[in-house]
Amino acid sequence: MSPLQGAADFAQLAWDGDTAPLSKEQIAPTGTSALMLAEAFADFVATSSRLENSYRELQSEVAALHEELGKRNEDLRLSFAENQRVRFALQQVVDSMPCGVLVANVAGEISTINPEMAKMLGIPALQTIRTLESLKAQTGFELSSQNLATERDIERECRLQTAEGERWLQVRERSLSSADKSSAQTIYIVSDITANKRAERDREAARNATVLAEITTMLAHEIRNPLASLELFAELIEQDDAQRQEWISNLRAGIRSLSGTVNNVLSMHDPGSLRLSAISAKQTITNAVRFVQPVANQAGVSLKWAANDLDAVILANESALQQVLLNLIRNSIRHTPSGGAVILQLQHDANGCVTISCSDSGSGIRPDQLHRLFEAGFSGSGDTPGLGLAVCSRIMQQHGGAITASNVRGSGARFLLSFPCLQQEHATA
Repeated sequence: MSPLQGAADFAQLAWDGDTAPLSKEQIAPTGTSALMLAEAFADFVATSSRLENSYRELQSEVAALHEELGKRNEDLRLSFAENQRVRFALQQVVDSMPCGVLVANVAGEISTINPEMAKMLGIPALQTIRTLESLKAQTGFELSSQNLATERDIERECRLQTAEGERWLQVRERSLSSADKSSAQTIYIVSDITANKRAERDREAARNATVLAEITTMLAHEIRNPLASLELFAELIEQDDAQRQEWISNLRAGIRSLSGTVNNVLSMHDPGSLRLSAISAKQTITNAVRFVQPVANQAGVSLKWAANDLDAVILANESALQQVLLNLIRNSIRHTPSGGAVILQLQHDANGCVTISCSDSGSGIRPDQLHRLFEAGFSGSGDTPGLGLAVCSRIMQQHGGAITASNVRGSGARFLLSFPCLQQEHATA
């Protein structure tokens, strides 16, 4: 806008309105007023010019922002399309996985369940499964949604009864990291290991059948020889009056050896737990030594035991503990040459707990056999069923104790039975 145009507009404003026109005297400005008016017009023009420039700059910035916004919108559109493509690809991967996949939040609401999971659980309609509770109610398969404290994998196995029969499933669950615990999720990956379990069970059955066949063969051999000896001793008792007592002792030794063999077989296949009570260790050892003494006499082995005047009380099953002692003594006698000795000792260890040791003067244990001594069916000499020491180990575990084997330099082998320290209330019972 020019100064002249501004003056014209001002004059027009002066004539507009309801008032009467100004007189020439009133309109005619003085020299000072004309100068001020000119300065005001100049300021007005400068301000108007600045506003016009600012408006043009603002229009330019708005156009630039509009262009930038268009670019951003295009980038978002492309990003959204890419996310949709990746999401679809991931869903295709999850749906084609050979294992079951399920995702649930902390409230137990299921967000993802793939077809393999549905097939594995025998779910007829996926739309009926919305929560872990409904999954359990419909299939009997229980999953927990509380694995949020750690991101480590948790693995477990579970057995599921379906219309097709028994199925074994391996479940691996992992918490998906989230800043908001209320929206945290857990992913479950489920694999069907039924075939593996059946194969493992078949292998175990085959292994047991093989071991049973081997043990049966060895038992037949071990029982047959003593039976022949027993028959001979019975004839000698009938015919030889002079040495009848010796033959009777040998007959008794043979019967007790057979009894020990039968007891080992029964103990090995007895899954029941033992009933423990406070008993005298000294008296139990005395009874075992007395029982097996004929076997030692027949083998020409000296059987000794030293209690050191220690009448210790232990928490044990007397019958089972006696079976352990009989097995250890018979095993030591078997590996001790005639003229040797088997020694039993009753002591306290450094912690005050009761220990029973059985040492012999035989050739000891081969180093490569030490770690296999207590395996069922293992026999160092190969001429026994290999059940005696395995039964000892099992019975000691049922007592909460342990059995260990070692070689004593110049003195053969040594077996040590360690019992838990007896609580005061049991010791005084």
